[in-house]
Parts: sequence; structure tokens; C-alpha cells
Amino acid sequence: MKKFIVLIMTAMMMLGLVACGSNSTGKEDGEKPTTITIKSMNGDKEYVDLEVPYDPQRIAVIDMPSLDIIDSLGLGDRVVGSAKVTIEYLTDYNPDDSNGKIANLGSVKTADLEQVAACEPDIIFIGGRLSKSYANLSAIAPVVFLGVDYEKGIVQSTTDNAKVIASIFGKEAEIDAKITGYQTRIDALGAVLKDKDILLAIYNNNAMSLMDTESQLNIMAKELGGRNLGETVGEVDKATHGEDASWETIINLNPEYIFILDRSTATGAADEGVLGAKEVIENDLIKQLDCYKNGKIVYFIKHANVWYTSTGGIQALDAMLSDLEEALLNK
Repeated sequence: MKKFIVLIMTAMMMLGLVACGSNSTGKEDGEKPTTITIKSMNGDKEYVDLEVPYDPQRIAVIDMPSLDIIDSLGLGDRVVGSAKVTIEYLTDYNPDDSNGKIANLGSVKTADLEQVAACEPDIIFIGGRLSKSYANLSAIAPVVFLGVDYEKGIVQSTTDNAKVIASIFGKEAEIDAKITGYQTRIDALGAVLKDKDILLAIYNNNAMSLMDTESQLNIMAKELGGRNLGETVGEVDKATHGEDASWETIINLNPEYIFILDRSTATGAADEGVLGAKEVIENDLIKQLDCYKNGKIVYFIKHANVWYTSTGGIQALDAMLSDLEEALLNK
């Protein structure tokens, strides 16, 4: 009987040890955890629970919005590998200019798997263009994939994603401080744009195409309350490159505002003989519109690459709001 009791007590002790081993923190209360579980998308773009190391020291980033957030949190010295960077305020992370400190991981569309593995990251951040590489990258390190949810809107999605990334490093409070005042700015812009008839468009290779609300220009319709007339034109899903529409169609829609993302500038094509957006768009037909006469055709040129490739970044959101304040509030 005594032997049986000893065996039971031994088994209970072993179970207790196993339970401690499965604890994601791996630490006593009050100490830093070793891992944390977050919500992140997988290769099928479905949100799942993902266990990642807490406060990782070696970061591989193949996504500009994530790099934007990591930089804003003061964690740039941990970046050991990055995709090519064209965003002006993030060029310090350009691999070719880092004297070998930051590995070249390819582009936000095509990752160099060998280089990713070689830089031995603790964690990897990707965007939607690399969803098909999710499984291969996950074999190297945990992959955090946080896209923009256009149903939520860019502002809310950016805030949520920033908080997820901050939680990995124990910096949640810093995100709240960074977005303080954003809502006041949005309310001021919304007071101008709410219920106005607008068109969202993208200029590329000497042509303008209309975009739906689920695009990089989402904020004008979702958060600021404009009515996107382009939703009724052509395909419902206009993806990221828009839907071709004739000048006559645009004249008939007669928007109060037209917002145009200059993709040619964002991708550098503007330096390759492509005509400027205004040269093509402000033709004799468009000049008949009241929005042209009233100066309500808004071009995103100054921060074109931010709008096109960094939607979802905290610093990007600040730049986007600044562009809109300049256009709508004359700031």
C-alpha cells in the first residue's frame, strides 16, 4: 500500500513538472516570458494562434509596414535582414547600404530563402505579397503575417497590427502614445469629406484606373466617410491596380473629389519617360468637372511610395494624414 501511495505521489509530481514545461512563459510570475501567443495569418490568409519568442533579438523583415512599426518602436538595431527599402524614412535598413550588418532578403514580393536562413532570425515579418512563401519561411523561424483588413479600415487595422507587434516586445504602451491625436485629425478630415461623392483612382503608365474601397485609398471612404462612386464601375474587386474607366465615365459620375495615387512615382516609373499624372489626367474633358475647377483633384505624389507600399505602418499613417490635411485643410 505504501509503495502504491509513493507511486501516485511520484506521478503527480511528474505531471506538475510537465505542466510547468508547457507553460508558454517558461518563467515564474513577475518574470519575462520566453514565448507569447499572438493572432497572425497563415499562408491561406486565415488568422490562427501563433507562438513566437518574446522580445526576440534577431528580426528578419520582408514587409514595409512591419518595418515601419518596428522602427517606430526603436527596435531597428535588432533587424538582421530586410527586403530592399524605398521608403525615405526607412532607408537606413537598406541592405546594400548597411556595410553587411543587414542581410539582403530579396523583395517584398520574392524572398531569398537562403539569405533568410543564413541571417538566423528569431522571428520573421512578412506581408500579403509573400503569403505563398509562408510555409517555407515558417521552416526557418515563426512568421508573423499581419495584413490590412479593409473592412476594419486602415486606421483601426494599423492600430491593431501595431499593438500585436508591440506585444511581442513588451511595448504595448508605446503604441497608445504614438496614436494619441490621430482620431482628432481624422474627425477634422471627416468633417470635410463625409457624404461627399468621391472617386479613388490610381495613375500608372500614362493611364488612370478607378479603385474600390478595399484598396490603399480606403481611408477616404471608410474612416472619412466619402461615397466612392467607383464601386459601381466594372469589376467589384479592383485589386491593387484599379479598373479601367473612360474619361466620359468619369465625367458622368461627376465626383466632388478625385483622389489619385501616383503609382508611376511610387515604383520609379516616372523616371523612365512616363508622363506626369497631371499631364495625362487634366485633359480637356476632366477640366469640365467642378472638382477640377474647385481644386479638388488630389494627387498623392509626395508620399506616393508610402501610400502604395507601406499602408499599415504607424509612421505611414501619419504621412497619409498629413497629405490629406494639406489637401483638405490647407495645413
